[in-house]
Amino acid sequence: MEQVIQKVKTVREIAPTIKKEETKRSYKQLRVAAYCRVSTDSDEQEMSFGAQVEYYTDKIMRNPEWSLAGIYADDGISGTQAVKRPDFMKMIRQCRKGNIDLIITKSVSRFARNTVDCLNYVRELKALGVAVIFEKEGLNTMNTTSEIYISMHGIFAQSESESLSGNVRMGKAISAKKGNVAFSYKNFLGYRRGADNKPEIDPEQAEIVRFIFDRYLAGDSLSIIKYSLESKAILTPTGKNMWSVATIRSILTNEKYKGDALLQKTYVVDCITHKSKRNDDRPQYYVENNHPAIIPRETFDKAQEEMARRTSKRKVKEIGTKTESGKYSSKYALTDLLICGHCGTPYRRCTWSKNGKKKIVWRCINRLDYGKKYCSESPSIEESVLQKAIVDCIKQVLQDESGYAAIENLKLHVNMYFGKDDENSTVEDEARVKELIQAITEAASSGEYSAEMQSMVDELNRIKSIIAEKKVKQTSAKKSAGRLDEILEAVDLLKDQPIEFNNQAIRKLIECIKVISKNEILIIFKGGFEKNVPLG
Repeated sequence: MEQVIQKVKTVREIAPTIKKEETKRSYKQLRVAAYCRVSTDSDEQEMSFGAQVEYYTDKIMRNPEWSLAGIYADDGISGTQAVKRPDFMKMIRQCRKGNIDLIITKSVSRFARNTVDCLNYVRELKALGVAVIFEKEGLNTMNTTSEIYISMHGIFAQSESESLSGNVRMGKAISAKKGNVAFSYKNFLGYRRGADNKPEIDPEQAEIVRFIFDRYLAGDSLSIIKYSLESKAILTPTGKNMWSVATIRSILTNEKYKGDALLQKTYVVDCITHKSKRNDDRPQYYVENNHPAIIPRETFDKAQEEMARRTSKRKVKEIGTKTESGKYSSKYALTDLLICGHCGTPYRRCTWSKNGKKKIVWRCINRLDYGKKYCSESPSIEESVLQKAIVDCIKQVLQDESGYAAIENLKLHVNMYFGKDDENSTVEDEARVKELIQAITEAASSGEYSAEMQSMVDELNRIKSIIAEKKVKQTSAKKSAGRLDEILEAVDLLKDQPIEFNNQAIRKLIECIKVISKNEILIIFKGGFEKNVPLG
């Protein structure tokens, strides 16, 4: 039997293969980039920013083994989101293209204040063979133990950002409580920074704001106002040619145009994502008469009422549609005003065609969509007959002084309701409130509770309640008087010119038109004056 000889096991070391790239780098300079960032725009930080750029340029150029691959710097931009730092992202793109071998930066907090961003970019750069040196911490990302230290420093940097964000939020809240109003003049139409550093009206831009309010109260829809502005080549607050409906709505609802300011409308939820939300759970502060008003307070309030009215238009289900429709129409005033006197449903404009001839009529939507099932009495009325009846009614009001006098008389009653006596008594009541508060404070300082003190507290609460009721009454009366003034103004203008059916004038004068029968309509003017008008 042949004997098996066991051979001796040996281990031989194989030297690593020298890569072509490594040979190149042994005699070629490393392409080094520096990243700088400052987080505020103060003069001191501006100097720091310039100093950083100068420092890194000098440092790289003096090293014979390095060549300058660029100084990337974001000035005055938050470090919590990398995507919002343009130069940082530009540097990352150059790394991905293989144009940078090494990045040097002052510290982890300069590189990123978001821990997740910091680690993700460090790992990506490491995979690309690009090292990052953090000078302050003495870390090089190519070292195996560097990541844990970078994570720790990243957490500290993020925590610092969150702390700073909390301080800023608290500072803003305190500032708002004091009534300090900040203006973003760059994107705000109508105002500019004045010589005293306070807002002043920009006459040219203010005319645009007034135009928007005037057209809206005249009955134009937001879309029509948008096209009007674009046709006049008027630029948006941000300098664009194309307006949006949202921008126009924002202007119409911004209280700053009447000289007031609502503070803390929104707040930042997270300093990392910078997401903000509408403020429904924190204190807000309303500052009255903070700056010159472009729009009179009464006009601004009318615009809010009109917006609420259009938004709350009665919804009507139409056949063939999945949802109800109640959209405001600026084209035809009757779409907004004409309703069925039997079922209360709005009328709709329709086109009848017979023997090649077309005729415009108005029909009850219930009757039109469902037949006589829900409304068996409503008539269809020709548009020309309807418009003639409305114009004739307005003529009668103008020619018959009793109609005009009825509106003036109503205004007189409103003014009597909101009289000087009420104003004077309110002033007296407010003076008494101050006296009571002072007396209660003095009594409370003695530390003894007495029946007299309780009596003063009860009187104080009673007077405050009376003042509140009077103010509600006065506000309501002022609005009614304002509406009647508008009606009288519109009527005065129509007195001296031929009267034709005009959608804008109809909206200003008339609150509602009820179709009573095929022979009669009821016109209700704004302010409550009513008149039955025959058809045909």
